[in-house]
Amino acid sequence: MLKIYLIRHGQTPGNKLKRYIGTTDEQLSQEGREFLEKLSYPMPESLYVSPLLRCVETAGILFPKKEFRIIEELSECNFGEFENKNYKELSGNDNYQKWIDSNGMLPFPGGESREDFKHRSLTGFQKVVTGCIREDVHTAALVVHGGTIMNIMEEYADRQRPFYEWHVKNGGGYQVELDPATWKQGKHEFRVCEAYMEG
Repeated sequence: MLKIYLIRHGQTPGNKLKRYIGTTDEQLSQEGREFLEKLSYPMPESLYVSPLLRCVETAGILFPKKEFRIIEELSECNFGEFENKNYKELSGNDNYQKWIDSNGMLPFPGGESREDFKHRSLTGFQKVVTGCIREDVHTAALVVHGGTIMNIMEEYADRQRPFYEWHVKNGGGYQVELDPATWKQGKHEFRVCEAYMEG
């Protein structure tokens, strides 16, 4: 079996202010670093990380001195016009109201659609799983973004839940397990073993 930890990066200044932080390449906040230092995840055989600084820093704190591979496709969504703004700053923005009214299903103006973001996230995850199976890895960790995790969980989890119900807090995530033999046969599903800091 292949055990995978899907871990959301630590808190950034923008996260604390509830901003839409996608392509903005923020560092972790001091509070975020201190919180991560109190966490304990098992050391994986293989470590995969989004290219954005907040994920690279998180990986360094959770898994000191562990080499990792950057997977570009695991980056957070491009929020376009909403990038680095919060709901208060977007109040009165017609495009934002339309997006809210659509329950988050409309594409982000000037950014990515949900479909494109999901396709990209799943492509990145497939790269990870394929690499782990090829190299006979039994434990892996992905240090990525909240949206990336929600896309992966919505698509592959053995429990059916809509996208937004897979949300986890900074530093949280899921432990999942899949059978490499059935995955190679095209049955792309994993078992959810444990959740960390949902909500």
